Amino acid sequence: MIPDIDLGSYIDHAILSMTAKPEDIEKGCREAQYFHFPAVCIYPHYVRYAAEFLHNKKTAISAVIGFPSGMSTSQTKLYEACQAVENGATELDVMLNLGLLFAGEFDKLHTEIAEICQETGKPIKAILETNLLDPEQIQIASEICLQAGVAYLKTNTGLFGGVKVEHVVLLSRITKGRIGIKASGGIRSFEHALNLIEAGATRLGTSRGTQIIEEMLDLQSKNI
Repeated sequence: MIPDIDLGSYIDHAILSMTAKPEDIEKGCREAQYFHFPAVCIYPHYVRYAAEFLHNKKTAISAVIGFPSGMSTSQTKLYEACQAVENGATELDVMLNLGLLFAGEFDKLHTEIAEICQETGKPIKAILETNLLDPEQIQIASEICLQAGVAYLKTNTGLFGGVKVEHVVLLSRITKGRIGIKASGGIRSFEHALNLIEAGATRLGTSRGTQIIEEMLDLQSKNI
């Protein structure tokens, strides 16, 4: 039996193709509204356009910052984040500078993400890129982000493989419900989405949200 779950309420609708046109952003925003997705996740270039389209609507606009490498300077990422907020972003998905993590420069990493949290005043989803990290690094990065004041830990960009259920389980153990967990990267099926939610994910980042919802509805109609 398919569990009775409001799957749409978990999905951040990603519209992150590098060839996206304004009509693609509009289509994604319409889909997010129709399926009651909490947010669209887009590049800063389209934030103002999406904000005008979604004016007075419940759908949040989440801009990716320092995406996908995280290797811009701290000042550049802070400026990008603040400008995105000025243009209408209500949430921010910020890629961590993993070079700082691997170099052991934890104070610099904390300062960078903490400044973005403080200066923007918006919910920050810190992207860890868990597929590149070992469990100890995931623990360290998570604790730094928790101390910095992020609202969510996000698993991946999707560039280095799909999100692993075991990584969501680990993040759930680390956070202990104190902040949200956004599972992202390669989520293409209802089964995968459900497994991630059961593991502790409170948001799902995917460009295939509409297809996953339709798959769920089809399975429910067949009483599988």
